[in-house]
Amino acid sequence: MSIRLTVAQALVRFLAAQHTERDGVRQRLVAATWGVFGHGNVAGIGQALIEEEHMPFHQGRNEQAMVHAAVGHARRTNRLSAHAVTTSIGPGATNLVTGAALATINHLPVLLLPGDTFAGRPADPVLQQLQLPHAGDVSVNDCLRPVSRYFDRVTRPEALIPAALAAVRVLADPAETGAVTLALPQDVQAEAYDWPEEFFAERIWRVRRPSPDEEELDAAAAAIARATRPLIVAGGGVRYSAAEESLSDLAARTGIPVASTQAGKGSLPHDHPQDVGGIGHTGTAVADHLARTADLVIGVGTRWTDFTTASGTLFGHPDVRFVNLNIAAFDSHKMAALPLVADAREGLEQLHTLLEQHHVPAPYVHEYAEEKLRWEARVDAAYAAPDEDARPTQTQVLGVLDTLVDAGDILINAAGSLPGDLHKLWRARSPEQYHVEYGYSCMGYEIPAAVGVLLAAPGRPVWALVGDGTYLMNPTEIVTAVQERLPLKLVILQNHGYASIGGLSEAVGAERYGTDYRLRAEDGSFTGPPLPVDLGANAASLGMRVLRPRTIRDLREALADARAAADPTCVYVETETADSVSGPPPAQAWWDVPVAEISTRPSAVKAREEYDRHVTARRRHL
Repeated sequence: MSIRLTVAQALVRFLAAQHTERDGVRQRLVAATWGVFGHGNVAGIGQALIEEEHMPFHQGRNEQAMVHAAVGHARRTNRLSAHAVTTSIGPGATNLVTGAALATINHLPVLLLPGDTFAGRPADPVLQQLQLPHAGDVSVNDCLRPVSRYFDRVTRPEALIPAALAAVRVLADPAETGAVTLALPQDVQAEAYDWPEEFFAERIWRVRRPSPDEEELDAAAAAIARATRPLIVAGGGVRYSAAEESLSDLAARTGIPVASTQAGKGSLPHDHPQDVGGIGHTGTAVADHLARTADLVIGVGTRWTDFTTASGTLFGHPDVRFVNLNIAAFDSHKMAALPLVADAREGLEQLHTLLEQHHVPAPYVHEYAEEKLRWEARVDAAYAAPDEDARPTQTQVLGVLDTLVDAGDILINAAGSLPGDLHKLWRARSPEQYHVEYGYSCMGYEIPAAVGVLLAAPGRPVWALVGDGTYLMNPTEIVTAVQERLPLKLVILQNHGYASIGGLSEAVGAERYGTDYRLRAEDGSFTGPPLPVDLGANAASLGMRVLRPRTIRDLREALADARAAADPTCVYVETETADSVSGPPPAQAWWDVPVAEISTRPSAVKAREEYDRHVTARRRHL
C-alpha cells in the first residue's frame, strides 16, 4: 500500500512518527518545527505543516535564533528530543551556519531543513542562487557541510527515504549527534510521490547506554586505586547521560573531588562535600590547585577544551595521567588517556562497584575541604552588598539573584564576562539550573535558548542573563516569547561595551581598543561619552514589561517581581565597575591568546613578556 504526498508532506509526517526511548521513557524525537518562511519553503514545508496536525509549529524571527531555541530545548531534554528548523534559500539558509556550529560543537541535536535552489533547473539562476563558474551543483547550503554531523541534499523524491532515516539515526545517537541538515530543493519539496505506508510507521530509536570494555574498565579502576591525588572532571556528558546520582555516589564513596567544566557544572550541587567548582581558566582556586597537583585526572564526558586545560598549562604533576570516560571514542583518547568508551552512567556505576573498598587518603580530603571553605568566603565577598542604596556591580547582581532562586530556576548565559563569573561563583543547586553554552560561546544565544527551555520546561523560572553587547546581537526572539505567552525573565546588564573582551584586550596589550560603546571623539577615537542607548526601551518596544532598578535595594525587588511574573519581564540594570575586593576573583589559570611578538607600544611589549613567561609552562600530555 502507498500514500501519495508531496516530499515536504511526507517528511513532516515521517518526523512526527519518530520517538526516542531511554530507560523505558519514550518521547518525541522531533517535538516541534521552527520556521521563517520565504519562497524556498513556504509552498513546500510551510504547506506541509498545515497538513500535519501532529507537528507543532513555532514562528521565529531570525534563523540563527531559531537554531539556538532548538538547542536550548535539546539541552533541557538531555539530547533525547530535538526541534527542526526550516528556512528559505539564500540568506535564510546561511543564517543557520552559526547555530549549526554551536549545536555540533556542543553535541546537541537539531534538524535543519533549509530550502535549496531548483533541482530541475527550469530557470538558472533563480532568486538568491549562488553561481560558481566551476561547479553547477553547489548552493549556499554547502556552507552547512562542515558544521553538520550529517548532510544530504534531496534532489529526487525517492531519495528522501534513506536521507530521512539517516538523519534521525544521527539525531538520536549520543556519540554522533549535532546539527543534521537535509537541504530541500524547492521544486522537489512540492513534488508528489507514492510513498510506502511503512515509511510513516511509528519508529522508536532506543538511545543506547553502552557498557565499558572489561579490560578498559579494569585498567581504569586500577589506575584510580593507585592514585593518591585523583581528581574527577565532570563534563556535559554527565548531564546528558543523567549520571549525576552515579557521580555523586562514586565521589562520596571514594572521596575523590569533582571539578566541572562549563557544560558539567551542576553535575553535583554546590554543597556536595566533593564538589570543588569550575575548573580551568574560569575555575575556582581550589579546583585549579587540585588540578595542578593531581597525579590522576578522570575526565567524564568532557572534550578537554583549552579553557578547561588552561591551554595545556594546568595539569602540572610530573607523572600525571588521565582516564577518559566518554561515549565518543574520539574524545576518550585525548590527553593520551586510558580510554573508557561507554555511557557515562554505566561507566561510573561499574567503576563504583570495582572501587567500593577504595578511599583517597584522609589528609587529601581535609585539604580540599578547607580550600573549599576559603573559596566560599571569597564568593561571599564578591556577592556582598554592604550599601543597599548603591548601584550594583555585576557580581552583586548575581549575589542578589542567588538569594532569590531555588533548585527549580534555570539560568542561561553564553558569552561575555558573565560565563567566567558564573563558572567561578554560581552555587548550582540542581543539574538543570546552570545552562551556560561555552563550547561555541555564542553571543546572542541566551534569549532564544531561554525560549526553547521554556517550551521544554513549562512552569520553571527561566532567566536569560545578558550584557548590553550580547543583547544587541540577537534580541529578536523576545517577540516570540511574547507571542507564545512565555514568562521569560530577561536581565540586561548595561556596562557600555564588551567587558570580557575589554579586559582581555587590556591584558594582551591591545589597550581596550574598540571594546567600549562610546561616541567617536574629535580625534577619531571611541573615547567620547557612553552611547545614549536605552536597551530597556527597546525591550519594551518588543513587548516586554521592563523594570529599571537603580540600586541594590531596587534590584532585589525587581528580580523578585520578575521571578513571580507570568508575562515576559525584563530587568534592565546599569552596573557599577567592580574593584578588586567587590569584583570577581581574577583568573586562577592562564589562557593562551597570542600577543604581538614585536610592538612600539609599551603595553604590548609588557604583555608579550608576560605571555612568554606563561607559555613555558605548556606541556603535551603524551
